[in-house]
Amino acid sequence: MEITRGERTEEMTQYIFVTGGVVSGLGKGLTSAAIGTLLESHGLKIALQKFDPYINVDPGTMSPFQHGEVYVTPDGAETDLDLGHYERFTSCEISQHSNYTTGKIYSSVIQRERRGDYLGKTVQVIPHITDEIKESISRVGSTDVDVVITEIGGTVGDIESLPFLEALRQFGHQHGRENVLFIHLTLLPFIKASGEIKTKPTQHSVGRLREIGILPDILVCRTEIDVEQEVCDKLALFCNVPTESVFIEKDVETSIYELPLVLRQQQMDKRILDHFNREPGSGNMDNWIEVVESLKNPQNEVEIGVVGKYIELTDSYKSIYEALTHGGIANNARVRFRRIQAEDLANGDPAAVLGGVDGILVPGGFGERGLEGKVNTIRYARENNIPFFGICYGMHAAVIEYSRNVLGIQEASSTEIHKDTPDPVITLLQDQHDVSEKGGTMRLGGWPCRFDESSTCFKEYGMTDVSERHRHRYEFNNDYRERLKEAGLRISGTSPDGELVEVVEVENHPWFVACQYHPEFQSKPFAAHPLFKGFVSASLERRTRGV
Repeated sequence: MEITRGERTEEMTQYIFVTGGVVSGLGKGLTSAAIGTLLESHGLKIALQKFDPYINVDPGTMSPFQHGEVYVTPDGAETDLDLGHYERFTSCEISQHSNYTTGKIYSSVIQRERRGDYLGKTVQVIPHITDEIKESISRVGSTDVDVVITEIGGTVGDIESLPFLEALRQFGHQHGRENVLFIHLTLLPFIKASGEIKTKPTQHSVGRLREIGILPDILVCRTEIDVEQEVCDKLALFCNVPTESVFIEKDVETSIYELPLVLRQQQMDKRILDHFNREPGSGNMDNWIEVVESLKNPQNEVEIGVVGKYIELTDSYKSIYEALTHGGIANNARVRFRRIQAEDLANGDPAAVLGGVDGILVPGGFGERGLEGKVNTIRYARENNIPFFGICYGMHAAVIEYSRNVLGIQEASSTEIHKDTPDPVITLLQDQHDVSEKGGTMRLGGWPCRFDESSTCFKEYGMTDVSERHRHRYEFNNDYRERLKEAGLRISGTSPDGELVEVVEVENHPWFVACQYHPEFQSKPFAAHPLFKGFVSASLERRTRGV
């Protein structure tokens, strides 16, 4: 069927489904995002989506040790961190419909059953659960979307994934093979003792898919070493795909942002466009080439100390690290991270741990553990004129530190940590007092912020009004507002009505910004968020001065 640009209907939207096999954690999210990058280079509008097979309704109540960071959408959904890759790699618009879990699917079906929508029928996995999954796919396939890319979490063979895979099989049958493309991502393990790449796990994984009724159109194989053509030929023969549909994803040397260029070099975009019978566009990837070149050959280097509670878990602060990298790209500098456990700074001399860093960032978090270490960190940054960036909980810690050590309120704290503190400089949001459930009940999503024109934020953003994403229950207590302002803590950003404090800055400091929101969620490799760009610039200036 001939598909052309112009007047389109939802039925003409085409679909790519990305599944994984052999082991989990292969990078389906990055691969999906990279494919989106390739298709956008040809002028196609895409939408990206992920299905997660766990029964939690969303990851909002899950421990970072279990799940990593929670990524927040503009409309306030708490979602999987892979949605961060989708936004960083593409211009797609993500929303609550970009991430569905087993729990979310079943909750929707159960609500319908309680309303009587099924008219007395027995509610079953097939067709009711699978129909809900298919409807969830269609929700992102609007009239102006050319291609929807849907990633299926987990690994083929997991019992949790079976309803999703069955739904994909049905969806492919109903929409026609010319409008649906199946991509299967697998691992080619290298056995060092024998010096061999093994294809058998991939063959078995594809076999499981075929048992379900899904025939992969493209194989993407993760590997640590170069793969000979005969290995690709063998995979093509045993997995029943053309040789030109076997793609190799060798571990990239410098950055994940190389991945779209790696796949383009193998002409994956051409293979997808041919399947969908679409004419190629310009395929221009100059911005990605510039990004990778900047990462490979930076002119400068800067070291940022990241002081957090889950510092051993890279995924817990995934967007923070990526946004710092983007700030480095914008300043033509390599950003090196000194990852520091906040608890290690609770006692002793902070200089012993932080000495030599060019900038310090305290990211979001919750709970008592690590708070005192963060407070000591911030005092060290403030008193030694080290560029400082506090985000969400990092802002709370900054307000507590300033209240204690500048204003002299020794028992200043947050009611999140000390319910009965006599000086709650950070307190529960007004609309949170009657909240009993934990999931999806915080202040979430995009909220407006207005800056003072004399502030660092106004200088960095170049505008007074912005919208930034939030995820928190506690806020700056306005009862202490005037006292802190008089002591030199600038209230530089508020809600438009002036009631909620969004950003504080320290006067007469090279760069000290602490914000309630999460700016890391709006940063891209070729469009660094203004605050991260400014923070890295200030840190680089400190390094250049040789302080």
